[in-house]
Amino acid sequence: MQDILTVTLNPAVDISTSVAKVEAGPKLRCAPPVTDPGGGGINVSRAIRLLGGQSRALVAIGGHNGRKLRSLLEAEGIRLIPITAPGETRQSLAVSEDGTGAQYRFVMPGPIWNTAGLKAILAAITTAMTDEGLVVISGSVPPGLPTDYPKQVCACFARRPVRVVIDTSGPALELLAGDPGAPPEVLRMDAQESVELAGRPLPTPRDSADFAAEMVRRGVARTVVVARGAEGSVLATEERRLFVEAAKVPVRSKVGAGDSFVGGFSLALARGEDLAEALRWGAAAASAAVMTDATALCTREDTEGLLPRCPVHTLD
Repeated sequence: MQDILTVTLNPAVDISTSVAKVEAGPKLRCAPPVTDPGGGGINVSRAIRLLGGQSRALVAIGGHNGRKLRSLLEAEGIRLIPITAPGETRQSLAVSEDGTGAQYRFVMPGPIWNTAGLKAILAAITTAMTDEGLVVISGSVPPGLPTDYPKQVCACFARRPVRVVIDTSGPALELLAGDPGAPPEVLRMDAQESVELAGRPLPTPRDSADFAAEMVRRGVARTVVVARGAEGSVLATEERRLFVEAAKVPVRSKVGAGDSFVGGFSLALARGEDLAEALRWGAAAASAAVMTDATALCTREDTEGLLPRCPVHTLD
């Protein structure tokens, strides 16, 4: 299997709990909290491990929260490559309301980076990935770093047998979509992000596939994946347009579905599977993730069991 390196520059210590009802004023007596390591790339590494694979996680860590994050990752058996963050690692809090099932998510700000930090990050990534494999950039770009940071990572591997998979949002995604050059191997986005970038509704899987194919033709990425929530996901390359159905399962929490998709998809690619099979693994992992509570991710048993319920279709 090829090496997988995930990168998380804006991680968090995720705390989740529940309460009978969320209301202003009185003290709210919460259930015992559950603490997990959080952040896009970290969750991708966790999903890969849960699915029976291995990856290395390059994570920016700082302060007391950073030490807590490191202990949580080590306890889960994640192969950690720590780099020093320019401040305290952030926290996030998720509170579920027992009566309605609604979940309220509070995310604290992370440390602010600078140009010197960017140079250290790029050096750490290129040093860690010395052979062929996959580099997964997942999550938000921390404050202080340029929005083209993901493109700079792609440029570092332009002449090496390394495939870069990017799942980001906000200005960084907008820049990737609007500035072809040094394209990643895979760019993933959700349904709302694709509609905003397209500037038009994308009501059907075929519409999403048309938009993804447009991005490939413009040189934005070699492969573009657009998630369509409970419907599934579409994928486009120069030669293929595919749609995978999501398994119809009871939804307990949508948190972690996207990271589970990227974990299943990337693990399949690293194992030498083709894009159709990787898409199926991503969809099955995402479907498995929504069956779990709070910030829990997919499980191997559920993912493998759901694979037959995630058929892949070719779109004309």
